Amino acid sequence: MDASGLSTYSALPLFPLAAVLWYLDRRPRQSMGLVSGRLRDYGLAILYPICVIGALAAISVASGAADASKTDWSKACLNTAIIAVSTFVVAILTEEGFFRGWLWAALENTGMRPDRILIATSVAFALWHLSAVTLQTGFNPPRAQVPVFMVNAAVVGASWGLLRRISGSVIVSSASHGLWNGLAYALFGFGARVGALGVRNTGVFGPEVGVLGLVLNVVYVAILWRRVRTREDAAPGPLSQAR
Repeated sequence: MDASGLSTYSALPLFPLAAVLWYLDRRPRQSMGLVSGRLRDYGLAILYPICVIGALAAISVASGAADASKTDWSKACLNTAIIAVSTFVVAILTEEGFFRGWLWAALENTGMRPDRILIATSVAFALWHLSAVTLQTGFNPPRAQVPVFMVNAAVVGASWGLLRRISGSVIVSSASHGLWNGLAYALFGFGARVGALGVRNTGVFGPEVGVLGLVLNVVYVAILWRRVRTREDAAPGPLSQAR
């Protein structure tokens, strides 16, 4: 679909695919992550995009890389809300529902250890985005930024995988996914489009294609991963024993 000008709808085929595979596997909805999650899990989900993108915005402004002198902030806030809510709903059915829903459950069913499931689903999630950044989709960044984006996609996917692991819910990870997209695309733009902050040097400051964005994502994921391991070590059970 990315190759035929339908990139806006490229995630939609994941919904029927996940639904068919789920039906064939006969997995319970809990193993698919189709549970609500706890309130504190949503707090942790929201904290991720706020911390990383908030830090990037602050650094961009402090360094003089941002120019929001002509920004209509009411429109920017509306765009953020629209993207966040629409991504949240769609992600449950598509990317989160497939990669951290069905694929996660399928790998878990084979007896694969949780850390390896996290890595496998994050790499698969990143590879899924390869066509979006290499074909003429409107999102595609300069070629030099593609490797950074691909690594970043895996790291960001790992953050949502850890949230799924903590909460057992793809609804929780979808909430983080939605707010991430809302803030990232409204504030920093995508492809050739400049966001509300007016940052043009996205190769450095971009949340997904920027080097600084990659560094902050890695730091946050490392902290979150350490929190998960500490929590699981403190509460021995099937999950911690399976590592």
